Amino acid sequence: MTQELPQSVLFCCDHNAVRSPMAEGIMKKLYGTGTYVQSVGVKNDLEIDGFSIAVCAELDVELARHRSRSFDEMEQWGDDLSSFDLVIALSPASQRRALELTRFYHLDVEYWPILDPTGLGETREAKLAQFRAARDQIMTRLIERFGPPCKDTQT
Repeated sequence: MTQELPQSVLFCCDHNAVRSPMAEGIMKKLYGTGTYVQSVGVKNDLEIDGFSIAVCAELDVELARHRSRSFDEMEQWGDDLSSFDLVIALSPASQRRALELTRFYHLDVEYWPILDPTGLGETREAKLAQFRAARDQIMTRLIERFGPPCKDTQT
């Protein structure tokens, strides 16, 4: 079900270290800067995961400068949750937190059950395969939801 791009999207997951930064970066890569895109976590207790950086670099999506932040920090830094058109939760905990925080706002919260690749795989290659699977799930969901990538954003 392809729908028009919203003016602003917030991706959220548990720690803002794996899935939500990947979604933020990939959406910016696929659809350009016409949509304001940010990401947050329920908690901010981890830095961006190196495997996320590596698998996104394969798509020319740069995540190394990403700094994790929580819902609370987002509001402290001046990003008002009510200013987003769409919140996409990538984990059950982030969906619960997003629904709790948005119950007084008129905005949509969608839940995309994206694989949490952390802790999966024994070897480096096996871990990379799990992170690629999560990355590819995100890419598929973005294209299903918002349509083909914008031509002018592809390299």
